[in-house]
Amino acid sequence: MSGQVVIEAGQWQGSGAATARRLRGGAARLAELIPADQRHTVVIEEGAGETRNGVRNADVLQRQLHAVREVLDQLPPGVRTVTVGGDCAVDLAPVEAALSAYGDRLAVVWFDAHADLNSPESSPSGAFHGMVLRALIEDGPGGPDELRARHRVSADRVVLAGARSLDPGEQKLVEQRGIRHLTVEHLADPGPLVAAVRATGADAVYVHIDLDVLDPRHFPAVGTPEPDGLGVDQLLAAVRALTDTFTLAGIALTEYERTDDPEREEAVLRRIVDGLFAPDRA
Repeated sequence: MSGQVVIEAGQWQGSGAATARRLRGGAARLAELIPADQRHTVVIEEGAGETRNGVRNADVLQRQLHAVREVLDQLPPGVRTVTVGGDCAVDLAPVEAALSAYGDRLAVVWFDAHADLNSPESSPSGAFHGMVLRALIEDGPGGPDELRARHRVSADRVVLAGARSLDPGEQKLVEQRGIRHLTVEHLADPGPLVAAVRATGADAVYVHIDLDVLDPRHFPAVGTPEPDGLGVDQLLAAVRALTDTFTLAGIALTEYERTDDPEREEAVLRRIVDGLFAPDRA
């Protein structure tokens, strides 16, 4: 991938994990590993904020959302970004920017152990990282207006990939709206994923990767691990198949909680970075 812009946003306030503050160090280190023509670091506040309309730290999240938007607004239209989090909620502004550039041509593929489709009413935690995809689809959450997306994607152009822990309200939404959901078993081969995106009618794709989509036996350095996830090779094969078939509008890597013993986790991260961003993937 060439000509890419890396945006580091080590936001932790959208996470519900007790260890969420580790996301700042994770974002900083992961961003260093990714090659870039331009780099932007979003200033992240140190502290927590207020709960508003069922969303924890909503005031801080609002300010940080504006900060990410300001970075994106400085970039040429349609530029490909690599967003490095931080919690999944940092991806709201990059996805809405891709929607602005590509419109109905864009599908959103959400690699995550969780669906991130809660509303403030259905969320058991009030953590916005579990609501961000809901905020991006057409019937976004009934929470604070300041955390609503400027541009939204139709539910029939969203593909959940590797999700295996859905809350009841999320499962209901998936069924009601017909959101395409490919389990870990479906991703044993990338063919069904490519077919699912092709069925949306899109010719461009935005790829969101929460690293908890990986099995914690391979990568445990996340705040909300779930068993029986993807292997690294499975993830890379799936993303490569997408980028070989569709225009890549942008990509995000999120939820890396850097620990005090990062040697093993960095080996996995380097495999992912090399697999996605090596020169022969341009």
